[in-house]
Amino acid sequence: MNKGRVTVVDIARAAGVSKSTVSLVLQASPLVNEATRAKVNAVIRELGYVYNRGAANLRQSASSRIIGIIVNDLTNSFFAELAVGMDMVMQSAGYVQFLSNSGESVDRQREVIASMREHGIAGLILSPARGTEAADLKQLTASGIPVVAVVRNVVGAKVSSLFSDNYAGAKDAVRHLISLGHRRIAFLGGIPNTTVFAERVEGWRDALAEAGLDAPDALVIGTTASRAGGVAAIERALLLPGQPTAALCFNDAAAFGVCDGLRAGGKEPGRDFGVVGFDDVIEAETAVPALTTVSVDPQGMGRRAAQLLLKQINAGRVEPEAIVSSVRLVVRQSCGAGQKTKRMSA
Repeated sequence: MNKGRVTVVDIARAAGVSKSTVSLVLQASPLVNEATRAKVNAVIRELGYVYNRGAANLRQSASSRIIGIIVNDLTNSFFAELAVGMDMVMQSAGYVQFLSNSGESVDRQREVIASMREHGIAGLILSPARGTEAADLKQLTASGIPVVAVVRNVVGAKVSSLFSDNYAGAKDAVRHLISLGHRRIAFLGGIPNTTVFAERVEGWRDALAEAGLDAPDALVIGTTASRAGGVAAIERALLLPGQPTAALCFNDAAAFGVCDGLRAGGKEPGRDFGVVGFDDVIEAETAVPALTTVSVDPQGMGRRAAQLLLKQINAGRVEPEAIVSSVRLVVRQSCGAGQKTKRMSA
């Protein structure tokens, strides 16, 4: 059978019916009896065939000029900036983008991928929803459609990947807080059981161990990776028997929430408590106090992801690549750098 995209002819051959019968089933025609319909649909599911609504138009051109982009949380400005970076490259290359937000729902993500396949996408850039498995991308990769995973990995999937150096970024951030005199440093925000969370916590833990400091599990407080999650995390942290004096936050959104929660509790970020974020979104520089953060350069990451996808599309074959982009700590006011602050002993 054809190793590329599954066709109506492939379905007809496997089901033992005519091509016209398969077409009638795809059109939900009442002319097909239920037994035949069930048999054809079973083969369609087995072979992973997707009815391409745009096929007639696409045949008129050499290839599709549509790119699919799916992010897991478009309410987070990091992903908006990531998408802007992709758009810069794709638009100049003459591609149209379909952008969708999975909202961390694997089911929603599957529906969107199926819809994008129907419209004949030339490739997909995906920031996977939590719980995404290799099987969720199997039909895309089996059809020869290139996929680039950004931010998060999909274990076992034969796709290209682009991630930031989460471990090194977290370690540098905690080392900086230690250099400022902090001895009890928390890790706040983010959803546990994700690769990114694990890598950043590992960097936090190893930096503390390197300085001979304790890294108790109680100081790791996972919540949603959002402003509200940051508020909830700092509220819990301030109730601990030995309060932390600083925190590395999972991302900038959580860091902004931590600053909000500190003020609500009568503490001023940057003066009474050191705060470091992760991402360096546009708002980080203009926040009050300006946010110290690990710069990932989301727009730059978006551009690199788009370039990686175009490279595969232009090559006409899928050869997965794994790229880890470097990060850097941007020191501003929220960590208390340059101030003599009172530190609580651990």
